[in-house]
Amino acid sequence: MTNRRVAVITGASSGIGKATAKEFAKLGWHVIGVGRNPERSAAAEDEIRAAGSPQAKVNFLRGDFELMSEVVQVADGVAALTPRVDILINNAGNMRDEKRITSEGLEITFASNHLSPVLLTKRFMPLLLKASEGQPAGHVRVLAVSSSGHEMSPTPDWDDLQLKGDGYHQGQCYCFAKLGNIWFTRELNRRAECGIIAQVMHPGVIDSNFVSHTSADTQAYMNTLDMNPPEKPAQTLLWMALAAETGVDGGRYFHDMAEAACSDLAKDDTSAARLWDESEALLAELGY
Repeated sequence: MTNRRVAVITGASSGIGKATAKEFAKLGWHVIGVGRNPERSAAAEDEIRAAGSPQAKVNFLRGDFELMSEVVQVADGVAALTPRVDILINNAGNMRDEKRITSEGLEITFASNHLSPVLLTKRFMPLLLKASEGQPAGHVRVLAVSSSGHEMSPTPDWDDLQLKGDGYHQGQCYCFAKLGNIWFTRELNRRAECGIIAQVMHPGVIDSNFVSHTSADTQAYMNTLDMNPPEKPAQTLLWMALAAETGVDGGRYFHDMAEAACSDLAKDDTSAARLWDESEALLAELGY
């Protein structure tokens, strides 16, 4: 089925990503999921395939998005499976309990939540452009999962974007990375070609394994909150991917099937452009 539309969803081995992948499989799409844990990814692949229509095609790739080298491996793996990507959902992310520096010299929260979707989207651009050929503007979309936590991020220290210095705090790193998701989405939408639309969303507090690597205090706090099932934000992501009203005026922020307000800082397009340039420079230093 050469005309079958293709959705790539990162962080698809559990939670929001898996629930969203099931929705696309029900529609008969070619769904390519990405997950870090091999066993959980294999189980998710089976679940997604079982939930899908007979016309659906499901593939799963493994990649640890704390490492840019594995992001590149995933991008190459997707290109080997399909010449086009109609919808890219940058959902993967995490929060850690302490400062950790990867083997590539990156702070782990910044790497997995911000820099990996930047690199993946960059690598996917030929596939996204291919899918846009002969299609109206808004047919191809890049969606990001951010968080209302972005509201707690101050203006960054541009000399220490990864917060590698003294006074490290896991929450501060996470909130800045989520602010970065919004800035990247707004700048991607400004720079994108051929009618590619980029949008971003806040999923809410979701019952998933997201905080499994955080401190005991963070996990205890999260357990006090009212949580929604991952199927709820999955419906919002599906709507953002397919609805006519979300395929125009990119760079917007959504929550619960509606446009929502983000922070004033998140709407600072000068900072968005600067973060884009800083991210590009950092990736270039790593050889990407």
